[in-house]
Amino acid sequence: MQTNFSLAQLADPAMATSEKILRTCVHCGFCTATCPTYLLLGDELDSPRGRIYLIKDMLEGGKAASAEVVKHVDRCLSCLSCMTTCPSGVHYMHLVDHARSHIEETFSRRLDDRALRAILAFVLPHPGRFRLALWAAKLGAPFKPLVARLPRVGNRLAAMLDLAPAALPGREPTNRPATFPAVGARAERKRVALLRGCAQSVLRPDFNAAAIRLLNRHGVEVVHADGEGCCGALTHHMGRTGDSHAQAKRTIDAWIAEADGAGLDAILVTASGCGTTIKDYGFMFRDDPAYADKAARVSALANDVTEFVATLGIAPVIESDLVVAYHSACSMQHGQGIRTEPKALLKQAGFTVKDVPEGHICCGSAGTYNILQPELAGKLRARKVANIERMRPDVIATGNIGCATQIGKGTAIPIVHTVELLDWATGGPRPAAIGRSAEPALQAAE
Repeated sequence: MQTNFSLAQLADPAMATSEKILRTCVHCGFCTATCPTYLLLGDELDSPRGRIYLIKDMLEGGKAASAEVVKHVDRCLSCLSCMTTCPSGVHYMHLVDHARSHIEETFSRRLDDRALRAILAFVLPHPGRFRLALWAAKLGAPFKPLVARLPRVGNRLAAMLDLAPAALPGREPTNRPATFPAVGARAERKRVALLRGCAQSVLRPDFNAAAIRLLNRHGVEVVHADGEGCCGALTHHMGRTGDSHAQAKRTIDAWIAEADGAGLDAILVTASGCGTTIKDYGFMFRDDPAYADKAARVSALANDVTEFVATLGIAPVIESDLVVAYHSACSMQHGQGIRTEPKALLKQAGFTVKDVPEGHICCGSAGTYNILQPELAGKLRARKVANIERMRPDVIATGNIGCATQIGKGTAIPIVHTVELLDWATGGPRPAAIGRSAEPALQAAE
């Protein structure tokens, strides 16, 4: 793609990076075949290629974002399926992130939209605030039909109420800054930091609890770093660069303190949406003299938990005939390029694993997308659930809290984290989400 940026524009590192990305695009249109919003809407401007044209015109012309640009960029899930499909290697993620930041700086949203986004940014990255918000949502659930009728914001507020769990899980003892020592006998013990997370630590603290048990049992010491908070992913994808960078810096500092102290072999993440952002810290802070090196170190240490567990040589102690539908989160398969490790681990642990048809298509979660774009997210969830239920699995496994919440609202099939099944198969407790009816299928291995 030909570009016409001025030298003054290219003096801005973010603009120079976007210009290089734009020049990589060859207009081939392969991305349209795998873009969820294009599949739903059939509008060229709701495909990656169409959005690239809009972003190019906006950035190249030095223009403030228009209502049309905002509409189509807001509809993008950042699922990154287009990056997996693209034969030219267009780094769409960095381009759309830049566009969202530009929109946040130059476009004046309606008051209701601005207020909702500010509330999400204020609440979701902070577990204490999020827990209070979920209690409020529980009280407001009976009024959902009335809320849905409110002009402009009713559908979004109703979506927030719909996503709230009927009951909040109890507080998990391991969900605190602490060190959890290894208990397994291994010649080489390892030490890792595990991201506590924000929303996940409230909605499904059992995910990290299972990871800690699994890792400890296989000779790995796990630390929840003191001072670590939200990784910044949620606000980053809303274009709120100041918020996301401040959150990321706090977490980077906490992990670097651990790495420089007792040492770290890896930084593990059980939410693939967070993992994609953390692995991108080196890029995000490339021009920050105080954080460039530290961020690059963190990104180099970052692993999805299944990447790391795949190196441990786990061995099941039970036999199972459970059929598992593995849902690969977009941030896992497209954002991080992790496609085989989770399924291989589940098979190694004795489960029958089935791929979900149209597995490359997003479930509609995408951070805050299922709140900000509830109609499109609902259609994608229905499509995903229909494909999963066709497989008739006993359980659904995934590696991302957003997907677990989104899909779980559309089906009665229990949904768990991959590490919960691995923990169970290697001697841990049965995942709480799986009913007692599944237990007779498990017997002690001889």
